[in-house]
Amino acid sequence: MDTNIIVKTADVSVRVMRLEPGSATDWHHHSVVDDFFVGLKGKIRVEMRGKTAVTLGPGETTRTPVGLVHRVCNSGDGEAEYLLVQGIGPYDFIRED
Repeated sequence: MDTNIIVKTADVSVRVMRLEPGSATDWHHHSVVDDFFVGLKGKIRVEMRGKTAVTLGPGETTRTPVGLVHRVCNSGDGEAEYLLVQGIGPYDFIRED
C-alpha cells in the first residue's frame, strides 16, 4: 500500500491511497473519526463487518462511521486508488482479527 498525504492536521487527514491487485488493509476500526472514501482509479471494495460490502469505481463514494470494523480491498485487476478523508477528531487505527 502506498500513501500520498494531501492534508494532515490534528483533526483531519486527507490522503490518496494506492493498493496493488489482490491487496487489502488490515481489518480495523476508529474510535473517534469516520472514514469517507472516494474511488479514483480501478475498483475498491469496502468490507464492513455485519454490513453489505460496497464496491467503488472512480467518482463513487461511501462512508464508514466511528466504531465500524472495516477494511479496503483492491477488487480489480490493476492498481486501485482512492481518496480517504478522516475526521473530525484525532486519528487512531485499532486492528481487529
